[in-house]
Amino acid sequence: MSEELRTAAETAAEEKVSRNFIELEIDKDLAEGVYDHVQTRFPPEPNGYLHIGHAKSILTNYGLAQQYGGKFNMRFDDTNPTKEKDEFVQSIIADVKWLGADFEDRLFFASDYFGQMYECAVKLIKKGKAFVCDLSADEIRETRGDFNTPGKNSPYRDRSIEENLALFEEMKSGVIADGARVLRAKIDMASPNINMRDPVIYRVAHQSHHRQGDKWCIYPMYDFAHPIEDAIEGITHSICTLEFEDHRPLYDWVVTECEFDPKPRQIEFAKLYLTNVVTGKRYIKKLVEDGIVDGWDDPRLVSIAALRRRGYTPASIKKFVELVGLSKANSSVDSAMLEYCIREDLKMKAPRMMAVLDPVKLVIDNYPEGQTEELPMPLNLENPELGERMLTFGKELWIEREDFMEEPPKKYFRLFPGNEVRLMGAYFVTCTGCEKDADGRVTVVHAAYDPMTKNGMEVGRKVKGTIHWVNAADCKQVTARLYENIVDEEKGKLNEDGSLNLNPNSLTVIDRCFVEPALAQAEAYDSFQFVRNGFFCADCKDSIQGQPVFNRIVSLKSSFKLS
Repeated sequence: MSEELRTAAETAAEEKVSRNFIELEIDKDLAEGVYDHVQTRFPPEPNGYLHIGHAKSILTNYGLAQQYGGKFNMRFDDTNPTKEKDEFVQSIIADVKWLGADFEDRLFFASDYFGQMYECAVKLIKKGKAFVCDLSADEIRETRGDFNTPGKNSPYRDRSIEENLALFEEMKSGVIADGARVLRAKIDMASPNINMRDPVIYRVAHQSHHRQGDKWCIYPMYDFAHPIEDAIEGITHSICTLEFEDHRPLYDWVVTECEFDPKPRQIEFAKLYLTNVVTGKRYIKKLVEDGIVDGWDDPRLVSIAALRRRGYTPASIKKFVELVGLSKANSSVDSAMLEYCIREDLKMKAPRMMAVLDPVKLVIDNYPEGQTEELPMPLNLENPELGERMLTFGKELWIEREDFMEEPPKKYFRLFPGNEVRLMGAYFVTCTGCEKDADGRVTVVHAAYDPMTKNGMEVGRKVKGTIHWVNAADCKQVTARLYENIVDEEKGKLNEDGSLNLNPNSLTVIDRCFVEPALAQAEAYDSFQFVRNGFFCADCKDSIQGQPVFNRIVSLKSSFKLS
């Protein structure tokens, strides 16, 4: 290790207050010369779409590589052909790139190492460290024991090296049926760590692989394959979540017995759990298959593809991961923190536009018939650098239905008979009455405007209410979709039968939403703040040219406070 790198590592190690436990461990390894560089990886199995928890792992591993001037590998742990698809491979690559984790030419597949994994298994057999076992999966489970009872040796544990080599070759040749025979590591059936009780490291599976085709009919188990993959690629620090902590002794055993040097080191951190969301692949798969959601990227989910489609940004997710931090103790994070992060990211970037989601007609009776005028409006009051746009104002407008009440409660400062409000960026208007249909529903609100109160003029009085509007003559009609949590944890995420307790109001579709003309030209992923209604993003799947569909990313109000 260079003197500069050693000095930097030692200096960083002294700054313990500002560094997390993983950084401190890496600093120590570098300072002691265990490794002369840092190399990390993100190793997903391509059996589904990534979710927000994976984002934490991606950004943690990539961030550490960047921080230490090291390398970051993108590797697919594709050792289980029964669940893996190229569709998932492509979606994962897109997600990782979108998050900004640059793996350049460092894209790898575990399946490319099948030959080396096979040779490692043969080496273990020759060392007397692995044996072929004919017990069924149920029999292996029954003889494994539990936390209070040691396991029982397999009757096939003492087969000779020669017999094991011949039987393993038979497994590889394709003449053995699925489940009839496995290769097990020979470790210790009395180990207090059940993972070390002669674990299965190879099984027979006559399944076509998404990349290797029918070349192999035996496949390595994850706990055997993963440490070998890390060692082959020269990974120094295998950063993973806490559920693998009990598997670490087996990880170390594999790289040691397979004689890899230097050995990668596994370090675990707490998994990310989010309230009121669904992250389990089994549950998401059922939601997709039952047609409850619109695929793995439905905006109600927290898959990375779904978050991107809904309108979340890489910057907001990075900020969220930073706020959550790294720890050794599992805990749940309020989903409101994620919403806080996207609000913070968009509030200075997103144009502030007017859209009416629940429209009722406002007629300004004393405004000249046939007259229109152009009014300048800032695109973002908090960020003047975004500039202005021009809006057409006329006699007939659309306003939100909730902005008029015939008999309002106290402290209601919007339109009601006799009350005066400001039309945003335009004039003061005073409500003069309304029209109703046969069912008593208000269809038209009437008002009179004061031409001497145009925005920018000196006005000798004040009003307490300001409401937004769009011009009825040239506004555009679009579809807007409002989202709530797909499950409500307060009522219990699961029903008694184990199914998800779904929120029937998780999606509301508004087809009659009137917006400023410019919004009709929104393209996929364009984000805006709709005045008083929240931040919205043009949907990437259902929008067509001139007819966007807007997904509400998040409302304007937050229950989360950054301490």
